[in-house]
Amino acid sequence: MGELDGKVAVITGSGRGIGEAAARKLAANGARIVVSDIDGDVAQKVASEVGGVAHVGDLVTPGACDKLIDAAIESFGQLDIVVNNAGVHRDAPLDEITDEQMQQMLDIHTIVPMRVLRAAAPYLKDAAKADLAAGREVFRKVVNVSSLAGLMGNPGQAAYAAAKAGAIGLTRSLAKEWGPLKINVNAVAFGMIETRMTAHLPDAARQAVAQLIPLGRGATPEEAADGIYYLCSPGSNYVHGQVLAVSGGITFGMAS
Repeated sequence: MGELDGKVAVITGSGRGIGEAAARKLAANGARIVVSDIDGDVAQKVASEVGGVAHVGDLVTPGACDKLIDAAIESFGQLDIVVNNAGVHRDAPLDEITDEQMQQMLDIHTIVPMRVLRAAAPYLKDAAKADLAAGREVFRKVVNVSSLAGLMGNPGQAAYAAAKAGAIGLTRSLAKEWGPLKINVNAVAFGMIETRMTAHLPDAARQAVAQLIPLGRGATPEEAADGIYYLCSPGSNYVHGQVLAVSGGITFGMAS
């Protein structure tokens, strides 16, 4: 018996890295997973290994987020958990970043989660209303993946930080809208996670960041996924509208 038995979860960007680790963690605890990724090969591989289904596509494309939610309903007939994890880095000082790069950051980190949740809303809300009418208290889960940059900013990441801050604003607003329906809406803000998105960092930069982390190192994708899992699990039923920092204790504040 898993504590997510009977639950259906959509996880964006779950073909690799943190998203893949989250898909495997939730599946190991009983959830049925829709593995969504722009890369079809990795999405299909992860989906087959966790016993889920794959959705392949660029979520920035108009209509793609609706098709993702449709895939969950068509495959499993319900939706209980949404994890907005898909993302990319495009780092540069503000006066050097292009309009295209700015828009890319806003699209994938802010607009896509809004579209995914807009598409998911009827299924989450209608099921919640049916449970409430029947006198059942059933919790459903939304987890938006943000970053410490979205909480406190970071030099060279103005566009990324602004977009990730948007995900936090979305989280807190929906928490107020959907709380009465027992739909927990939270965010996780990651610090240094060892994925392909951070693999480009020079060794000197990696060591410098590690020195700022009280725990002395970056997290593995599996450790990052534990934070997502917690916010998807029954253990977080009374955690709502929060931003969970999974960072090893690092804080940027106003330091440059």
